[in-house]
Amino acid sequence: MLIKLNSENPPERLIRKAVDILKKGGIISYPTDTFYGIGCDIMNKKAIERIYQIKQRNKNQPFSFICSGLKNISHYAKVSNYAYKTMKRLLPGPYTFILEGSKIVPKIMLTKRKTAGIRVPDNNICIALVNELGNPVLSTSATMPDNTILNDPSFIQDYYDTRIDLVIDGGSVPGQPSSVVSLIDDIPEIIRDGLGNVNLFIA
Repeated sequence: MLIKLNSENPPERLIRKAVDILKKGGIISYPTDTFYGIGCDIMNKKAIERIYQIKQRNKNQPFSFICSGLKNISHYAKVSNYAYKTMKRLLPGPYTFILEGSKIVPKIMLTKRKTAGIRVPDNNICIALVNELGNPVLSTSATMPDNTILNDPSFIQDYYDTRIDLVIDGGSVPGQPSSVVSLIDDIPEIIRDGLGNVNLFIA
């Protein structure tokens, strides 16, 4: 199923339709401020396992997830003053921050070091989904096995077919990855230099 949403002002009725699918353990594709993502409710282990199968990914490599804002992040991660100030400056935006996960986060979403990758994209559709669901949404790029990024919603629908339950067409997105920055122990470490400017982390 493919639905078109206005990314500036997504209609509540259609957001609710997408969230109903998430609540039933469904998998959706949605736009972010970087690329089209594939996600599910992070509290649904079966749905997460389906995404691991779709992406052919090793379970030792947890997926990141989307929160709706800083207040929401603090429920799911340990946020120091330094991390809070840093994220307040840069979010919403094209960054994934590595933080220590809280006890609420399912183990399948955490690394062995109990860390998690957390995003707050500058995209109203993502934020509306998380707000309506009440939980973060898993975030991984819509890609082919050779890591070719799929950026066209109709192509995503054709490619994944019955493996995912809904594709949200929210218009064009940049098609480039987020910058990944670890803030563990208040020592910034650039894991990936992507769309977000990482110069402020370089001494």
